[in-house]
Amino acid sequence: MTMTTAEADKILSANFAPWVLDLGLLVEDVGEDRAVLRLPWSERLAREGGGLSGQALMAAADTATVLAVSAARGAFVPMTTVQQSTSFLRPVTGADVLIEAVLTKLGRRTAFADITLSDAGSGLPAARASTVYAIPG
Repeated sequence: MTMTTAEADKILSANFAPWVLDLGLLVEDVGEDRAVLRLPWSERLAREGGGLSGQALMAAADTATVLAVSAARGAFVPMTTVQQSTSFLRPVTGADVLIEAVLTKLGRRTAFADITLSDAGSGLPAARASTVYAIPG
């Protein structure tokens, strides 16, 4: 059974640090091997020049991956980021960002994902990330 966006919202609010929740991430969609979040545009997250900060984008990618793993497992399980690599393609200014995390491999103790972060206004990719997670016990 596929996780609902309401269930994913509960995982988000119950398991992430307050500063991550302050990003205002919204769950747009979840599937058997993916999660899509929206990072609303905020001047508070912008750097000089008006582009959304890389730190906010990386945190959003990390968060989307946790929700994708949770959706694939059917519930939240403790996990930790082992590796995250992000390539920034173009700045996002004045627009929300859509973050789609897609699992490429889910094992008993590890998970791998590719994440695309797109400018919601233009639809153009703004960044790409890949993550590896350890799933203890």
